[in-house]
Amino acid sequence: MPHIMEILGRTKVVIKDGKVVEVGEPKVTWCPLWNKATGVENITPETVRQNIEQRIREFGMFTPGRRFDLGVFASFGISEVMMTALDKGLIDSTVTVCDGAGTVVTSSPALVQGMNAQISGLVETEPIPEVIKAIHRMGGHVLDPATARIDQAAGLELAARQGHSRIAVSVVDPAMASQLRGLEAGLGVKVVLMAAHLTGICQDDARNMISQVDIITSCASGNIREQVEPLIQVGTAIPVFGLTRSGKEILIERAKEVQSPLLVNTMALPVLPVEKQPRPLVD
Repeated sequence: MPHIMEILGRTKVVIKDGKVVEVGEPKVTWCPLWNKATGVENITPETVRQNIEQRIREFGMFTPGRRFDLGVFASFGISEVMMTALDKGLIDSTVTVCDGAGTVVTSSPALVQGMNAQISGLVETEPIPEVIKAIHRMGGHVLDPATARIDQAAGLELAARQGHSRIAVSVVDPAMASQLRGLEAGLGVKVVLMAAHLTGICQDDARNMISQVDIITSCASGNIREQVEPLIQVGTAIPVFGLTRSGKEILIERAKEVQSPLLVNTMALPVLPVEKQPRPLVD
């Protein structure tokens, strides 16, 4: 089984034996985040290939040499937000995914950042024993080492069995968000849902996702931007929105860790300068 990840405008990339074997067509041609980070002006299949090959080369992604000492990539990326929430005791565990391992439960701020700083939309992955062993050494628990399956609901159940009660879970589709919310009361835990990888989400799914999660990234979604009514917004190009009191508190705590100057103001949200948005926005 190959590894499949969607990156840079939700472009499907297939990796096998550490090599890129397939690259699809990007849905977005310009991303302000990637433009700032890499200077890429026009997202094409070739720029996507180059980017994922760089991740493989520099970080060992999708290989036995996977690195977990990755620093901050985005000030308010989901991994950075989870890292800070763990460090400050706002949550006691996370359920995320990692290439070569699938769904992973951890209470280690360093590990959640190391696994997820360079993850985009991981669709499927295959087990890499060296990666799984490294995760275990760093305090992570792989849901299914034999298959590296991605199952956030089963990950939440594992975290609850381990005794955690305030658990942040990454989620990319509203059906899974609904399932996780359905499990929350029965497990006797508080779940903080953080949604990402939403470029191209339809209007109904966007509405459903917004109604269930605590923190949501806008990605290149026109529907998220149109429907969201946040309590807090961070960033204006690829905004991250806090939709609940828990989400707001966590984003404010993360803001304390950001080294660059911050403007705090009260105003109607969202704030979306047209010239800063990804092109095109995808519904």
